[in-house]
Amino acid sequence: METNKSINPFTLEVLETHQRINSVDSLEKVNNAYHFSEIWSNTSLNERAHLFLKLAKELEDNKERFAKIASLEMGKVIKQAIAEIEKCAWVCRFYAENASQFLVDEIIQTEAHKSYVTYQPLGTILAIMPWNFPFYQVIRFLVPTLMAGNTALLKHASNVQLCAQALEKAFIKVGFNKGCFQNLNIDSEQVEQLIENEKITGVTLTGSENAGRAIGALAGKNIKPSVLELGGNDAYIILEDCDFDLTIEKCVTGRIQNNGQTCIAAKRFIVIEAIYDQFISAFSAKMKQIKMGNPLNLETELGPLARIDLRNDLHQQVQESIQQGAQLILGGAIPEKNGAFYPPTILIDVKPGILAFEEELFGPVASIIKAKNEKEAIDLANQSKFGLGSGVFTSDIARGERIALQLKAGNSFVNTLTASHPYLPFGGIKASGYGRELAGDGLRTFTNKKTIYIQ
Repeated sequence: METNKSINPFTLEVLETHQRINSVDSLEKVNNAYHFSEIWSNTSLNERAHLFLKLAKELEDNKERFAKIASLEMGKVIKQAIAEIEKCAWVCRFYAENASQFLVDEIIQTEAHKSYVTYQPLGTILAIMPWNFPFYQVIRFLVPTLMAGNTALLKHASNVQLCAQALEKAFIKVGFNKGCFQNLNIDSEQVEQLIENEKITGVTLTGSENAGRAIGALAGKNIKPSVLELGGNDAYIILEDCDFDLTIEKCVTGRIQNNGQTCIAAKRFIVIEAIYDQFISAFSAKMKQIKMGNPLNLETELGPLARIDLRNDLHQQVQESIQQGAQLILGGAIPEKNGAFYPPTILIDVKPGILAFEEELFGPVASIIKAKNEKEAIDLANQSKFGLGSGVFTSDIARGERIALQLKAGNSFVNTLTASHPYLPFGGIKASGYGRELAGDGLRTFTNKKTIYIQ
């Protein structure tokens, strides 16, 4: 039987070898989810909420253990891994406490005796999730989907199966029926069969642009709703009137957090000409100070990338960008040490047409772009096929808001880092995908918005 491996990207040691399940076993899990979906949809919101409150406590009580699994399996710095588990608990509590108001029937006054809109679960949803936030990405989809009354199946990334298994066990431990949420350790070829299965009623993907095109096409072919949260090449506009020290601190954090492997990470820094040289000097000084090493050490700020092949691909992108005219002023060399490490790297003089401007660089590589003025900065920010996150740094709040409204992205943040927040809808436009997760939108995504009309 085919296998896949969890490999520690710091030591390159095999943590565990997993057996993939075949199409017969995956179909059995689909049937379990399908048959339990009717029972789960008729379970009261209070009962669902009670289970998620128990899950929140389980996650918090064992956050160090869960976090260590993520650090070992994909290289996440331990402090950030703990914060990821805490955020998972927060999402559980948020929906346990707020789902009822998001799902309340909407009474609409018409000539009818009674007319209203109600939200009913669709059934069983397939999720295809990435490795970069191995717990939170799953929870972000899973909690609202289950709170809405659906059941779920997870096709997690092959290199984080220990995280997937740990989460599945946590659900069972706190009292969820195994039909609610099941992990499928399958290869990509089986995904098409699952989407074609009539017992799967919706699909969501967080992943690459290419994966999104394939999954979106399959979902459309089978007339099933889908949500795609894909890549990004987020632009942060740095204006001459910004709080300079705060801006540098946020920009460095935004580029190296999660070892630079975040869809909504700061990637393109578009700096007004008047402070371009000053920004480069201060930003470089801070990036040089980043401590790279063992992700389990509390003082480590930058761990290895998740896999050797990903590190090598990133390095190739950097080299191509240099060949196309970008100037390397920091990093850009594969360290002579074990592990999938890539150093803090800065490219300047990045312009449209250069790979670092056009494509997503998934690692601790910053692209710095000069803009003559505010208008050119906005134009450069919007000159991208992606549209996930964006940012503006300025001391003039009204100016920041005005610019944020002009940025073509699903999220625009002023004077802070783009982040997903359970109170706010999250998603992208253009090649960054479609649909929204979190907030009320995420809860209602996989529901039938059903009109009831009584004469």
